[in-house]
Amino acid sequence: MHWSEVPAESLAVLRRGAAIPAHLLALDAERKLDARRQRAMTRYYLDAGAGGVAVGVHSTQFAIREVGLYEPVLELAMRTAREWEPLGGRRPLFMVAGLAGRTEQALREARIAQGMGYHAGLLSLAALKGAREDELVAHCQAVAEVMPLVGFYLQPAVGGIHLPMGFWRRFAAIDNVVAIKMAPFHRYRTLDVIRGVVAARAEDRVTLYTGNDDHIVLDLLAPFTFMRDGAAVTVRIKGGLLGHWSVWTRAAVQLLDRIHAAVAAGQAPLELLALDSQVTDCNAALFDVAHEFHGCIAGCHEVLRRQGLLEGTWCLDPGEGLSPGQAEALTRVQRDYPHLVDDAFVAEHRARWLA
Repeated sequence: MHWSEVPAESLAVLRRGAAIPAHLLALDAERKLDARRQRAMTRYYLDAGAGGVAVGVHSTQFAIREVGLYEPVLELAMRTAREWEPLGGRRPLFMVAGLAGRTEQALREARIAQGMGYHAGLLSLAALKGAREDELVAHCQAVAEVMPLVGFYLQPAVGGIHLPMGFWRRFAAIDNVVAIKMAPFHRYRTLDVIRGVVAARAEDRVTLYTGNDDHIVLDLLAPFTFMRDGAAVTVRIKGGLLGHWSVWTRAAVQLLDRIHAAVAAGQAPLELLALDSQVTDCNAALFDVAHEFHGCIAGCHEVLRRQGLLEGTWCLDPGEGLSPGQAEALTRVQRDYPHLVDDAFVAEHRARWLA
């Protein structure tokens, strides 16, 4: 499938800039899929106003592939998205499937996702650690033959690899690339991606999304201007595909709407700029920065557990869980930043989602 075959209304959602939560995984006490709560999460994201969901990605836990859950989880999310009538009525969505592994596996997953109706694949390169740039590009080109791609710069702390500007220039030049999620949690490396897109003359086709959960607001507010052939080229990061937005999603959608309005007005109000550090402070608790991100998924689970959407914080790996002090850190940010959480929204609609 080529990006030109994606329904125009769905492609417009991606290009305008959307809040796309990185879907979490609902497990029961035996660490088996809890389909009811998994479906409820998808309903929550759609009712919150998300422009789509990303399923089978880092937040969904890459280990779903090892326990036979990749296809069931992707299928459940897509079926729920098609059947659910969100608050305010149906609207176009842009659905993203996570793709991982070496080329054979990534191709197999791309065929599965494309067959289910996903619009693009978020391509993780973590399994190709140590590969030469030519090998990485060839891998991406092969998977792009199956479906449109969203590039993924995953931070090394959770398994990603360093990808220089030259790689991103060549990646952006692949015609079936529609977006890039930048999540190196590193300002210099984020600029490498944007410079690569500009150098490839791909800024009109490749929409930039922040995955930098530590720098969300300023990523979305700031213009990025680089020189090309003696002329200034300015691009913007349009939306977020974020693990952080897998919780407090209603507040995230409202925040993105405020940022889009400010950008359209050519303004950056101080109160909006001040939210950058507050959101980052929330993320430090969510992602367990104090313990090198060990509890990054369990922290998100804990928020939904407190809201009643999840039964527990279980991960597929029994060794993953909340770190010492992380629960207290979450309590603090929920208390200090009530405007960044959506507890009342979830409480109002939770029974409907769990039905």
